[in-house]
Amino acid sequence: MSQPAMSLANLENTLNQVDDIFYTYFLAALLIAVGIYVTIRTRAVQLRHFGSMLRAVASSRSGAQGGISSFQAFAVGLAARVGIGNIAGVALAVVAGGPGALFWMWVVALIGMATSFTESTLAQIFKERGRDFTFRGGPAYYIKNGLGSKTWGAIFAAMCIVSVGVTVVMVQTNSLAGVVNATVSTVEPWMVGVALVLLTGPVVLGGLKSVARVTEVVAPLMALAYVLVTIVVILMNLGEIPTVFWEIFRGAFGRDQALFGTAGGMLAAVLNGVRRGLFSNEAGLGTVPNAAGTATTSHPVRQGLIQSFGVFVDTGLVCTATGLLILLATDTYQPGNEGLVGAVLTQQAVAEHLGQWTTWPIVVLIFVLVFSTVLGCYSYSQVNVNYLGGERRAEQAFGILLTAAAFAGTVLTLPIVWALTDIALGLLGVINLVVIVRLFPWVRGALRDYEAQRAVGVIPVFVGHGNPLMPGDTLPGVWEDPIATVDGRLDAVDDARLTGN
Repeated sequence: MSQPAMSLANLENTLNQVDDIFYTYFLAALLIAVGIYVTIRTRAVQLRHFGSMLRAVASSRSGAQGGISSFQAFAVGLAARVGIGNIAGVALAVVAGGPGALFWMWVVALIGMATSFTESTLAQIFKERGRDFTFRGGPAYYIKNGLGSKTWGAIFAAMCIVSVGVTVVMVQTNSLAGVVNATVSTVEPWMVGVALVLLTGPVVLGGLKSVARVTEVVAPLMALAYVLVTIVVILMNLGEIPTVFWEIFRGAFGRDQALFGTAGGMLAAVLNGVRRGLFSNEAGLGTVPNAAGTATTSHPVRQGLIQSFGVFVDTGLVCTATGLLILLATDTYQPGNEGLVGAVLTQQAVAEHLGQWTTWPIVVLIFVLVFSTVLGCYSYSQVNVNYLGGERRAEQAFGILLTAAAFAGTVLTLPIVWALTDIALGLLGVINLVVIVRLFPWVRGALRDYEAQRAVGVIPVFVGHGNPLMPGDTLPGVWEDPIATVDGRLDAVDDARLTGN
């Protein structure tokens, strides 16, 4: 081996070690700690208001007034969340941690729903008005407008553009090219790249509204299609479902060595479930708020609830679907047997249940999921391009850069980029988690405002100036809608302030 090759191998090995330690111990612990903190401080908003989440999503297509609707912002976040990680990541977790890893993914998703609610509500509170009736919001904006630090906002924005808009896109498309090539060797990676460019380029060059229009159709449809496949498999294996769930719970607490994954033991189930769960639903990383802040909505809490529901869809539905497909495929998957891994394991599990004819439909599904994830990454990054002062030409230039990254990811070998991407996303998460804890009083005030109005039967409408429940005033021109003085609102706010509810 040549000296440069050895140096690259050493660098890759070092980065992977740093990545494992950083993710598995420090960042996972921080994400869980903050999730528990905001769950307690919001009195388990993700449980108390789950019905409100469903109603908010169901009624979120209207009211954009020329901007981006709540549902479109939800779909953009869902597009970025639901990608190859839900197919390959869950498979890796179940192989390494056994069936019990799925249980711990559920646990962190339940906690993460409160974190996602918090960061998305902040994105709404501190958003800014952009051109064409659209808004811009996210961690960079609530760092600047909430903490008063333009510098740290710019640092976060720059890191987000590079890590999400370039490297995450490259590793997503790299994984896709590998799956397609493994399925049909005659399909070269560059062919996959060309197909992605032809699909992605026209959409991202159209800007955020164009991305929102596409993702509001593609993302929910693909998630639904995948869940429907799982429902068919469940119906075919109804008698096995109680056994599978029993294995999940036994494996979660290390009750049966036969259910241990390749890493072995209860600790492996916990660490793999927690790690894969946290970075599948993205709660706390500061990525989804970039989509949440673009929505035109009547109250920040309403969008916070909608984005929180996205965590449930990502893990509770899509990741669970992957887990059940694999665990029910007793010929394809055996605990402790490395065999097939990643997306190929999920692909073969579906083939075991429904036949080899499903191989290509699953490849197409994976392709569309990666395509929608790339669009979600564009949306997240574009918000931060705007924060740094980029206007229409800068947006188009970034769209070209992202499209080029999508192609490059299919033809390059990216082991070092994979590790750097993980570390960069983790650093984004650390900054974001510190910020949302410091700004939590704003979320608590907005939640009290929302609940006070709901208690007296008023449709919640937020006023960001002179609101006695808030720590201060929001930016001029954002939350000053005159319809916010609907009958009964001020009485509700006063009652909440006087009673301390």
